[in-house]
Amino acid sequence: MFRTAFIAGALLISSAALAGAEPVGNRVDVNGMKMYYEVSGEGEPLVVLHGAYMNIPSMGAIIPKLAETHKVYAIEFQGHGRTTDIDRPITYPNLADDVAAFMDAVDLKKADVFGYSMGAAAGLQLAIRHPEKVNKLAAASVGYDAEGWQPEFKAFIPQMTVEMFVGMPFAEDYRKLAANPDGFPDLVKKLIQLEKEPMAWEADVKALKTPVLVIAGDADVATLEHTVALFRLLGGGAMGDMGKPLAASRLAILPATSHTAVISQPELLEAFVEPFFKGETPKGMFQ
Repeated sequence: MFRTAFIAGALLISSAALAGAEPVGNRVDVNGMKMYYEVSGEGEPLVVLHGAYMNIPSMGAIIPKLAETHKVYAIEFQGHGRTTDIDRPITYPNLADDVAAFMDAVDLKKADVFGYSMGAAAGLQLAIRHPEKVNKLAAASVGYDAEGWQPEFKAFIPQMTVEMFVGMPFAEDYRKLAANPDGFPDLVKKLIQLEKEPMAWEADVKALKTPVLVIAGDADVATLEHTVALFRLLGGGAMGDMGKPLAASRLAILPATSHTAVISQPELLEAFVEPFFKGETPKGMFQ
């Protein structure tokens, strides 16, 4: 759920940050579209999923950072970046199914997943709908129910219009990469509708067996109460040091961090993500 009008600053991150990773780009047929993706780095496979209105370059330095220790498969979603659009709504289940089909197309049976915003919600749905494909999921700026958004954002959703977005900087960014440079208004219509998706996933999240690292800013689009509730649904929040193992899922809150600032802190993100993927935990006095 990449949060609409507030995204412009984050989308101006230079694509030059990716140069060091030397990604290799390609396209593959996925559910009627030509999906663009890039592969970089070596190691255990990691699928990276971007936010709404974004693309691989606008994810900034986190992709090459992760590529230092993983073989990263970064994809561009329906209608985003260099991936073609199709006559179909953009929904989180659809995006999740696209990721699963992509993994089949490139013969990737199972992988860790890092998703941001819309990509994090798609990753959550991927773990729900295709659990056999996800080893561990790091989900940054995510929610499981639309009621968990901040009151200001819930009030803003009904006011969204296509005209509000076509003049923003990321509209021009879209034209530079898109297979259809004039397709931005249609993409905006679909993403506005996505914001109205009910997202009542509590039962599905509670049934998950996939370990999830929940990452959020302390001034994110989801309330802190909602983020903690998500962590508790995943089995987290119990006291340690009492002889029982820690929960498989984890929670990280980034201080002084808004929604769009989450992805702009690659070193801090990597410091949370890498130990999670490796299964490393800090040692307490009674361990």
